Amino acid sequence: MTSPRARGSLRVLGIDPGLTRCGIGVVDVAADRSARLVHVGVVRSDAGAPIEERLAVIAGGIRHIVDTHAPQVVAVERVFAQHNRQTVMGTAQASGIALLIAGERGLPAATHTPSEVKAAITGYGSADKRQVQTMVARVLRLDALPQPADAADALAIALCHAWRSGGPVAASAALTPAQRAWQDAERLARR
Repeated sequence: MTSPRARGSLRVLGIDPGLTRCGIGVVDVAADRSARLVHVGVVRSDAGAPIEERLAVIAGGIRHIVDTHAPQVVAVERVFAQHNRQTVMGTAQASGIALLIAGERGLPAATHTPSEVKAAITGYGSADKRQVQTMVARVLRLDALPQPADAADALAIALCHAWRSGGPVAASAALTPAQRAWQDAERLARR
């Protein structure tokens, strides 16, 4: 099997952190911004188990994916304030585990907000889950929408990172007219 670097692509592990369901997506993104699905799934932990066991399950699942698919970078959805304090705590803990594993493995890591991911994938920062799933399926040329939503979100995070990172993929990319329009709109939004 040819490595992603040998093919001139970037392999990104996207993680949608969660304590009960942690979405995992691995994609290869070429310099022309085209992408190929490598892996998608969810690491689940038992809601009734002690927190340390749940975090160990999440860590074990992420380590397995890193060992199996050898990503070059890890992208994690940035934790944002929610009304449910317990939910945000679990999400933050799972996010910390993902970032810790990246650090242990010497992998660069980045976080992206949900609105950044939605804007990168759909062109609209307030897109709903169905719109994100639909665009992820189109970009990756999938026959069906990726399920569950946590897995689709992980793929979207990985794609967002590859397209926004400014790294080798973004720097050498020949942008399509739609991608140029998105990039221009995003530049204006930052002003």
